[in-house]
Amino acid sequence: ALPILQELIQAGEEEDACIELLSSILEVLYQAQKSAEELRARDKDRGDTELVQVKKHIQMILERLLRTVSCRVIVLDRENPLRSHYVACMASILSQMDKDHYSAYIHSFPSRPELTDFLMETFILFKDLIGKTVYPCDWVVMNMVQNREFLRAINHFATTLTKMFLSNTSFELQLWNNYFHLAVAFLTQDSLQLENFSPAKRNSILAKYGDMRGAIGASIRDMWDSLGHRKIEFIPGMVGPILEMTLVPEPELRRATIPIFFDMMLCEHQLTGSFSRFEDEILRRLDSEVEGGRGDEQYKQLFKSILLSCCQSHPELAKPGKDFVELVTGLLERLLDYRAVMNDENKTYSMSCTVNLLNFYKEIDRQAMYIRYLYKLKDLHISYENYTEGAYTLLLHARLLTWSEEPNTAPVPGLHGPHLHTQRQLKEALYNQIIEYFDQGKMWEEAIHICKELAEQYESHVFDYEMLSDILQQEAKFYEKILKVLRPNPDYFAVGYYGQGFPTFLRNRVFIYRGKEYERREDFELQLLSPFPNAEKLKSTSPPGQDITDSPGQYIQCFTVQPVEEAKVRLKGRSIPEQITNFYKANHVQQFSYSRPFKSGPKDPDNEFANMWIERTTFITAYPLPGILRWFAVTATNTTIISPLENAIETMVKTNEKIMSEINRHQNNPSLPINPLSMLLNGIVDPAVMGGFTKYEAAFFQESYLQEHPEDAGNIEKLKDLIAWQTPLLAEGIRIHAQKVTEDLRPFHERMEQCFEQLRAKVESQYGVRQMIFFEDKRSGRPRSMAWGSDCNWQSHAGARQVLCTEAPPSEKSAPHTSESEHRRNERRENRPSSLFGSRWQDVRQSISELPEPKDEKCRSVHNINERSPGSSDTKQPLPIRAAASAQHSAAGLPLSPTGFGGRVKSASKVPPLPRKISPAVYETFLEQSNTTA
Repeated sequence: ALPILQELIQAGEEEDACIELLSSILEVLYQAQKSAEELRARDKDRGDTELVQVKKHIQMILERLLRTVSCRVIVLDRENPLRSHYVACMASILSQMDKDHYSAYIHSFPSRPELTDFLMETFILFKDLIGKTVYPCDWVVMNMVQNREFLRAINHFATTLTKMFLSNTSFELQLWNNYFHLAVAFLTQDSLQLENFSPAKRNSILAKYGDMRGAIGASIRDMWDSLGHRKIEFIPGMVGPILEMTLVPEPELRRATIPIFFDMMLCEHQLTGSFSRFEDEILRRLDSEVEGGRGDEQYKQLFKSILLSCCQSHPELAKPGKDFVELVTGLLERLLDYRAVMNDENKTYSMSCTVNLLNFYKEIDRQAMYIRYLYKLKDLHISYENYTEGAYTLLLHARLLTWSEEPNTAPVPGLHGPHLHTQRQLKEALYNQIIEYFDQGKMWEEAIHICKELAEQYESHVFDYEMLSDILQQEAKFYEKILKVLRPNPDYFAVGYYGQGFPTFLRNRVFIYRGKEYERREDFELQLLSPFPNAEKLKSTSPPGQDITDSPGQYIQCFTVQPVEEAKVRLKGRSIPEQITNFYKANHVQQFSYSRPFKSGPKDPDNEFANMWIERTTFITAYPLPGILRWFAVTATNTTIISPLENAIETMVKTNEKIMSEINRHQNNPSLPINPLSMLLNGIVDPAVMGGFTKYEAAFFQESYLQEHPEDAGNIEKLKDLIAWQTPLLAEGIRIHAQKVTEDLRPFHERMEQCFEQLRAKVESQYGVRQMIFFEDKRSGRPRSMAWGSDCNWQSHAGARQVLCTEAPPSEKSAPHTSESEHRRNERRENRPSSLFGSRWQDVRQSISELPEPKDEKCRSVHNINERSPGSSDTKQPLPIRAAASAQHSAAGLPLSPTGFGGRVKSASKVPPLPRKISPAVYETFLEQSNTTA
C-alpha cells in the first residue's frame, strides 16, 4: 500500500483519500506504539518485541513518505486547504521518530548531495511554516505541537551538520547559513513570545511544553562555537539574525547569546585589524529592529555590561571595544526615545527624536541612514503644514549633492529616487521642491537664494535659457510678494520641561518654540500639554529649584520671549522698506530675551517707574530659527539687570519706533483703518490715559535724583532728547489722523489736538525743538514715508522706517545729450537709494551704559548731500535730489538717522512750523552749514 500511496501523493491524485489513509495509518501506529510501551511496563520482553515491530513500520513510513509529504507541502499553494492536513501528517511522522529513526534515515541517503538537498529543503520548509503557519493563531495546541516536533528535528539535524558538514573538505556554507536562519526564525516566532500572553495561558504553555526559546538559543550558541575559524565566513551576514535573537525579551537568553557579538568582533579584528564590517551591519540592523518594536532599556544595560566585560579581558580590544559599546548604546538610547513617541498623535516630539537620530548618523558618517531620517522628518513637517521646516530639511540633503554628472550613491526615499540618476538631476529636483515649500511657508527671501543658484546653473553651466527664463520670472514674483503680501511675524515661546518624569531628550531642558501665524499662547500651551496630561504647569517664569528638577513628576513652564535681531551689515545705513527689514526681526534669530520686571528700593505708590527694575534673560539656542525644527534647545543663558532709568529710555525708544512704524504704514497704504493710530496717539498725548512722560520727569528729572545718581546724568539727557524727538513724530501722526478722521470721530480728534498742543508747548519749552524734514522717493510707485532724526544706538534697527524724499524743483537747464543706454544707467544710479545718511542703528542688546555721552550744544547743524545726475552743468540751480538732509549729533550726542531723514534742533524759545518740503533756500542753508562744519 505504501508505494501506491507514495505514487498518488507525488502525482497529486486522490489527495483527500490519501490524506485520510495516511492519517489512519499514523493513528494506528501511534496507538500500537502506546500499547507496546504500556505492555513493556508489565512485561519487558514482550513489550520490546512489540515496540521493535512498531518502529519497523514507522521506519517504512519515514523512508517512503516523509520526503514525499514535505515536497507536496512545498508544491501546494498557501491557500490550499489540503496543505494543513499534509503538515499535520508530517508533524505526526516526526513525533513518532526517535533518535535511531533519525540516524537511520540520514544514513539511508545514497549520496552526500542528496542528503544536502534534503536538509536544504527541510530547513527552508520549516522556516516557511514557522513564518507563515498553516493554523490560526488561536490554535495554540496545534502550533505548540508543531513547534515541539520541529525543535526535535532541528536539533537532530544540527548534530548531522557538526558530524558530516564541518570538516574542511565537507563544509557547506549555505547549509550552515540556512540552519542559523531557521533557528533564529524559530526562536523569534510570535507563538513562542510568552510575555505577550496572559498569565494563565503563559503558565499553561510552560507547564506542558516549556520555554523552547532557551533550548534553541543554547543550540545556536553551541553551533556557533563549533564553527571555529569558519566564523569569519558568517560576518557580517549573521549579524542581523543574531541581533534579532538577542533582542528577544528573555534575560537568560540574552545573557547566553550577547557574547556571540564579541566573538564576531574578535574574529574580524584578528583577521583584519578592525571590526568595521561588523559595526556597520549592527548599526544598520539595530535601527530597523528597534523601530520594529524590539529592544528595551534592560537590553541596553545588558549589552553594555556584557560586551565591556568581554572587551576588558582582551587588551587589543579594550579601547576600540569601549568606543563601539558607547556608540551602540548611544544609538539605542536615541532609537528607544524615537520609538516611544513615534505613534503619538502629537508629532512634535517625534520630530525632536528624528533630529537627534539624523544628527547622530551625521556625526558617525552614516550618510544612507542620515538621509533616511531626513526624509522621515520632511514627511512629518509636510503632514503638519510646516513647509518652511520641510524646506530646510530637504536643503540638508541638497547640500550633500554636487552640480555634477556623478551617480547618486545613497538611496533616496520617495518620488525623487528612481528616475533621477545623477547628482545634478537630483539636486535640481530637490531645489524646485524646496522653492515650492519656501513659497508655501512665505519664506520668499530663502526661495530667492535657491532661485539665484539655479539661475547660475541654467545661465553659465547647462545653458538652458528656457529654464533660466522660468526661474527668473519665479524669482521676480517672490520679490513682489515680499513687498505686497502681508506676513505677520510669529511669536516665540520658551518652554521648560522639569522633573524626572519626562523622557531623557526633554528632561530639565529649555526649548525655544516658533509659533505659527496668529497662534495664541493659550492654544500653544494646550497643544504642548496634550502629550503629558499629568504634567503641572508652572506659574512662575523663574527657573525652578532642585525640588522640582529632581522630583519624579512632570512640570512645564511656558512664556513668550522676544527675538533679538542679528545685525545685518548689508542693511546698515540704508533706506529700506519695512516689508524687507521686518523679515529679519523674527527670522534667522538665535537669541531671545525675556524681561521680568521687579521692584527694588524705596516704594513710591504714586510713581511705579521710579523703582521698576528689569531682569532680562537672554536665551541662546543651538541653531537659528527657523530651521529643520520649529524649536531648538537652549544651550546658554545670560541675565542682565536694567535700571529704572534705562528701562524708561527703552520704553521711550519703543514708543517712538511704534509711532514711526504706524506713520509709515499709513503713508504706504492710505486705506488702512485709523483705529490703531487713534489709540496709539491718544494714549500718548492725553495724560488721563497713560499718565504721559510726567512720571519720568517726577522720577528722574528731579535735582535730588541727580545728586543721588550722578553717573546717570548722560542717560537723563538721552531720555530728555527722546521726549523732545517724540513731539514731531506725534505731530506727523496727528496730521495723518486729521486727513483720515471721520466726522463721527472729529470731536475725539479735536480733543487729541488740544492735548497735543499743550504737550508740545511744554516739551519744546523745556527740552528744545526738534524739526522733521521729509523726502520723496523719485522711483514711481514708491509711497511717501518718513523717519525721525534721533539715531539711537540702543534701538534695534531702522528697518521699520522708510525715507520720504521730496523732490526739489527741477533744473531749468537741460543736461547734454547722452545715449539711451547711458541715460538708463544714469536713471538707475539716480534712483538708487543713498547709503550716506549715517550709520545703522545698533542692536538692541547694546547696553545703554555704553552709549556716547551727550554734547551740550543747543543747536544742531544739518548736512545735505547732493547726488547729481551725470552730464548736468548747472551749478546755480539745485538739481533734483535723491539725497536727504541729515542731522548732526543732537544735544544728546545722537548720530544720524539711518533712513536718510535729517532733523534740526532749535532754541526752545521759538517754535518753527513743521516743513513739508525742502526748498532750494533750505537746501543752500544746509549746504553752507555742512561746509562750515567740515
